[in-house]
Amino acid sequence: MAYATMDTTFFKSTDTPARPELLVSAVLHLMSQYINQSLDATPCVKLAAVIERHLQVLAERSDLAPVLRATCLQLSEQWAMVVDRALPPPPEKPGFLAQLFSARQPL
Repeated sequence: MAYATMDTTFFKSTDTPARPELLVSAVLHLMSQYINQSLDATPCVKLAAVIERHLQVLAERSDLAPVLRATCLQLSEQWAMVVDRALPPPPEKPGFLAQLFSARQPL
């Protein structure tokens, strides 16, 4: 397997913030994985949410060019819509009157 020889030092946590080029590289990789997965099966909501979060982090970085920050912000908003559409609708709660009328009255 190709991942068996992967160097794990890359994944170790550090106190230094991620470099922008690593975040861009990661989000591009995640986007291509999302496309590849959605061609074979149902798109993964969690993966879309991770993509949205990476783009949001990039949009908030002050060390990026303004045009790149604006692009990441726009893409983050679009991916947030993808996530929202893919989530199941919240369960409907009965209104106050429905609860009142459905309550069993003692005889």
